[in-house]
Amino acid sequence: MTPFIRLHPQDDVLIARSQLVGGTTVEGVQVRGLVPPGHKVALRDIAPGQPVRRYNQIIGFASKPIAAGDHVHTHNLGVGAEGGAFARDYAFGADVKPEPGRREATFLGIRRADGRVATRNYIGVLSSVNCSATAARAIADHFSRQSNPGALADYPNIDGVVALTHGTGCGMDTEGLGMQLLERTLAGYATHANFWGVVVVGLGCEANQINAWLAHSSLREGDTLRVFNIQDTGGTRKTVEKGIALVREMLPAANRVKREPCGAEHITIGLQCGGSDGYSGISANPALGAAVDLLVAHGGTAILSETPEIYGAEHLLTRRAVRRDVGEKLISRIKWWEDYTRINSGEMNNNPSPGNKAGGLTTILEKSLGAVAKGGTTNLQAVYEYAEPVTAHGFVYMDTPGYDPVSATGQVAGGANMICFTTGRGSAYGCAPSPSLKLATNSALWQRQEEDMDINCGEIIDGTSSVQQMGERIFRLVLATASGEHSKSERHGYGQNEFVPWQVGAVM
Repeated sequence: MTPFIRLHPQDDVLIARSQLVGGTTVEGVQVRGLVPPGHKVALRDIAPGQPVRRYNQIIGFASKPIAAGDHVHTHNLGVGAEGGAFARDYAFGADVKPEPGRREATFLGIRRADGRVATRNYIGVLSSVNCSATAARAIADHFSRQSNPGALADYPNIDGVVALTHGTGCGMDTEGLGMQLLERTLAGYATHANFWGVVVVGLGCEANQINAWLAHSSLREGDTLRVFNIQDTGGTRKTVEKGIALVREMLPAANRVKREPCGAEHITIGLQCGGSDGYSGISANPALGAAVDLLVAHGGTAILSETPEIYGAEHLLTRRAVRRDVGEKLISRIKWWEDYTRINSGEMNNNPSPGNKAGGLTTILEKSLGAVAKGGTTNLQAVYEYAEPVTAHGFVYMDTPGYDPVSATGQVAGGANMICFTTGRGSAYGCAPSPSLKLATNSALWQRQEEDMDINCGEIIDGTSSVQQMGERIFRLVLATASGEHSKSERHGYGQNEFVPWQVGAVM
């Protein structure tokens, strides 16, 4: 096995499979200095301002002279004078291909009365505002299987009672974009298939008035949705007691569910990557993309998101758009982000984190080209704004920030009943009420943090598995997890603190 990886014949760089020391020869080029695992080494001399290619795509421009054999990273590579906004050929629909032949697979799901299928069966306690978060958590804590195991002892078909609270809901424009996003997010969770029922707790005087939220979201109270305020109830203690009583009323009916064979077309996966490294775009991301292609062939849906982390690779998605307006909607969201970062004195290249860079990623362009691989190769059916209900089947896109908890919160609000999360640095993450699978990009991470990782895609780097073989394994693990098998993050109790609606606009 070679100590490096070449991704495309036209690339200007190789990727170190293991640490390369000065004097090592790779494809006839002598390495100059130390190149860490996952990092890049130049194959030719590159003058300042010239583009540098990986995946046969531009990942940046030389910021100083680069000699063949040099370590290529932040010291000599940037996004260029235009901040990464150089011209791209969107070629709308150019790569659209016939839909794959329909395949059949089943999992053990929970059928709801409206025909939707759940992968979990929770009762949720939502807060309308940060001021009611403590009360909401106290209600859910009463039903904790760790601290009060008797509370759910008679209800084995209920996965748990979880509180999903947040840090906003007041000090904001009641008619602005931030409120619209919050209302949409809460509505998506309140009606999510993985919740049998939901209790919403407010304070009473907040900007996010519960009655206004119900009206704007076309929701109303019933057996599976109960709402009330602390101020109307008479204080915290009475609020917690009332919330516990409302949950208890839901338990018998919520427990009367059973798992039964359901088609894989009822699975909707939110695609995430966090703590990415130089291997992400080589192993876990394309392997997840192969699993997405399988899911789409079985009639299921996959949601790619994190708009700041597809920047520089959006032209690969517009080519797959089934209609021009789908591709144009994606570009309009890219333009929105360029403006949004500009007015906040930032730039799109602010995205790669210190951990990303330590793992070998240099620019947002490079990170994005690896990130889009999670979306597989099928046609792009639709583009959604944050937390909008996802109604199309197949591969779709949702505009979200790159910050994983915020992004996944929007995907789940849109209907994702599973999350698949690739990581190279070792993200610890879970997402109630939708189970989250974490895919390690390299074997060193798997060996170091196996208790948090569900599958080791580092076998691709090691040469013991192919991308397609790993994609099949991921797809089978998705079916098993959707059938009730617990993910690593569920075993650790992750999920309640990772509910983070996107907060946009001034805090007043």
